[in-house]
Formats: sequence, C-alpha cells, structure tokens
Amino acid sequence: MSDAGIRKIDATVLGARPLRYYDFFMAAFVAILLLSNLIGAAKLSSLGGVTFGAGILFFPLGYVIGDVLTEVYGYARARRCVWAGFAAMLFMALMSWVVVALPPAEGWPDQKAYEAVFGSTWRIVFASLCAFWAGELANSFVLAKMKIITQGRHLWMRTIGSTVVGQGVDSLLFYPLAFYGDWTTAQVLTVMVTNWAMKVGWEAVLTPVTYVVVNGLKRREGLDVYDAGTDFTPFRTRLQ
Repeated sequence: MSDAGIRKIDATVLGARPLRYYDFFMAAFVAILLLSNLIGAAKLSSLGGVTFGAGILFFPLGYVIGDVLTEVYGYARARRCVWAGFAAMLFMALMSWVVVALPPAEGWPDQKAYEAVFGSTWRIVFASLCAFWAGELANSFVLAKMKIITQGRHLWMRTIGSTVVGQGVDSLLFYPLAFYGDWTTAQVLTVMVTNWAMKVGWEAVLTPVTYVVVNGLKRREGLDVYDAGTDFTPFRTRLQ
C-alpha cells in the first residue's frame, strides 16, 4: 500500500473490480471526440495570422482524457474507450450521410448550408477514423510502457511524450490520407506539422490539469494501475 491509501497493482489482476468513475470518463472521452469532429471540424479560423481548424481547440482534450484513462485505469480500459469512440464516429459518419442524402422538404431553404457543415467526403471520414484509432492507441501504448519504465514517476514526461507520438501518428495518417493530391505536398506538410505542434503544445499547457485529475482519481479509486502483464494487442476490447 502506497501513500494516501493508493494501492499499486498490475492491470491483469484488476478484473471486474467496480470502478467509481471509469464510466464517466469513457462517456466524456466519446462526447469530446464526437463534438470536436461534428462542431469544430468544418470551420477554419485564423488568429495572429495562423489558420487552423476550430476543432483543434477542443480535440486535444480527448487526448488528455485518454492519458487519464491509461494512467489511472490501465491500457486495456483505455483501449476499450478507443474502440467505443471508433464505433461512435462510424455511426456519426453513417448518420450524417443518411440525413444529408435525404431529400429536403419543399420550402426548406437550408439544404446547402446543411451539406456544407455535415457533408464530409468519405475520404475524410476514412482518414479521420484511421488516424484517431491508430493515434489514440499509440498514445496509450507509449504512456503505459513509459509508466513501467519510469516506475510511475515523471507524469509530465509520460503525458507529453505519449502525445508527441500519438499525435504524430494521427497527423501522419490523417492529412496525407484526407488531402494528398487535392493539396500540394507543401500544404499537406505545413498543416500537418502546424497542427501536430499545436496539439502537443495544448497537452503541455494542460499538464497541471492532468496532474490534478490523475492524482484525485487515484485517491478516490484507491488504485494505481501498472500494465506489466497486459496484452497490448489493439484488436480486442476485453479487459483481461
């Protein structure tokens, strides 16, 4: 038993133990993922001469929650949240396609505006799904492995380091898959690097918040989970 009543255990022995706040964080993770893609993705903004997608202001919160899930509850439970988010995004894409494709009622004037906001191409949807899945799992894997290597120390290094990798994988997949051929190579590289740097910067800025949430959750759950015996395959949702 460690300080403040927090017990260090391996994730494989956690089993079906009731967790007080896990479901709430899974719901928050999926909600932020859907809303940042639904509301923010369609708008380009410019501040200080830098142009960016508005969703970037909130999408990194999903990575922060992903870090919290992995750090507090372990890789397997974070992986389950990633798959839940993937399924939710897939349903959102299908629902958007069906609703946009439905013929508008006579006299309803907003079909063009609706298409502009919700009518993403299947290429962008495919790129977004692939990038999210691979990036989030890479982020969680690196964080879990670094926790074992550092023996639970230096949380700031683990969260920022895992985001560098996870957001790197996300950006390396999304922008070429979504825009290569429509944009010039220089444009793809510029936007890819800029957005990656902004997301990593956001993670660094939010590090104090991550510390507060992680430490508070560990105290309330009474656990500090390590993934020494975890099966890190991404292609499963079971917790054992």
